[in-house]
Amino acid sequence: MASKIYVKQIRSPIRRPEVQRKILKGLGLNKMNKVSELSDTPSIRGMINKIPHLVQILEK
Repeated sequence: MASKIYVKQIRSPIRRPEVQRKILKGLGLNKMNKVSELSDTPSIRGMINKIPHLVQILEK
């Protein structure tokens, strides 16, 4: 079974580049403090590394 990762949106995408907004949508995040459960894959990690100022990785 693939391991899971929990990502929480901590900042707003207002006044951010369109690329960063699309990454948030790709991660399933669209509102403040929303948590998304994702598979821990290199592609997901790469998306998170593009926007570390907007999201937080949670330990569960």
